[in-house]
Amino acid sequence: MRARITGTGSYAPAKALTNVDLESMVATSDEWIAERTGIRARRVAGAGEACSDLAIKAAQRALDAASIGAVDLDMILLATCTGDYPLPATACLIQHQLGATRAAACDLSAACCGFVYALSVADAYVRTGMRHVLVVGSEVMSAITDWTDRNTCILFGDGAGAVVVGASKGEHGILSTHLRSDGALWELISVPGGGSRLPPSEKVVTEKLNCIKMKGNETFKVAVRTLEEIARETLAANNIKIEDIDLYVPHQANVRILKAVSDRLGLPLEKMMLNLDRYGNTSAASIPIALDEAVREGRIKEGSLVMLGAFGAGLTWASALIRW
Repeated sequence: MRARITGTGSYAPAKALTNVDLESMVATSDEWIAERTGIRARRVAGAGEACSDLAIKAAQRALDAASIGAVDLDMILLATCTGDYPLPATACLIQHQLGATRAAACDLSAACCGFVYALSVADAYVRTGMRHVLVVGSEVMSAITDWTDRNTCILFGDGAGAVVVGASKGEHGILSTHLRSDGALWELISVPGGGSRLPPSEKVVTEKLNCIKMKGNETFKVAVRTLEEIARETLAANNIKIEDIDLYVPHQANVRILKAVSDRLGLPLEKMMLNLDRYGNTSAASIPIALDEAVREGRIKEGSLVMLGAFGAGLTWASALIRW
């Protein structure tokens, strides 16, 4: 018995914030941003639009694609670092709104790697008896972005993606998942304030410690190394070569990172799913949004061999190999 993705869905807020828009907010330019990141625009949640609101829309589309109802779900896993509240788990809000009366629900926090981490959990549960697990990556990164910091505010966007994972016999499904972490590198990407280490306070808000802080140059080097490393581990574990991959769906962080990984692996860019020019970095939502678009564009078909790859705060990195 394998766990197989039976439906995908995604949702992005209506409001688009372009690089040109950012020119009036911080000292930057469309040319500078596009050259260094590959990003042209990103979506931003509207007033009152929270993580669960985005997630529910993506989830419903995934359920429709899988031809099942919310009542058929056994579990809902939400990957996010921007949940509606510190508690309860935002997944419980999704469970209620969808009407998934039978489903257990919980959040998983692994930043940009969250979706692949959650997918591995779903894989394990389905292999051991669950019928249908909903995996959602949903982020409102604009809520933790310092819009005066030109090094970070140009990168992030809001959105949600979802997949339904069900039991299937045969060769199709999730072939393997690979998860790694190194907490010694936690300071490369962090939101230092707002938790129990630095609880909410006037100082936290004034110094914007409740916003993303990132060491860009160091992060770039680690990202390239870890994405290449986890991809090679995945290929070796399944006894396949890079040319066997039909489509590589990476975390959409920075086009220069992805081109460097492509070069190191010997993977043609035509085999890499790229949509960060329109969405920016949506953290845990990044891969499921790209995956859904690839499916709906016909780039992923039955029998396609698809590899996912992600890195993020923690530091974490992860991959998955899927026979569609």
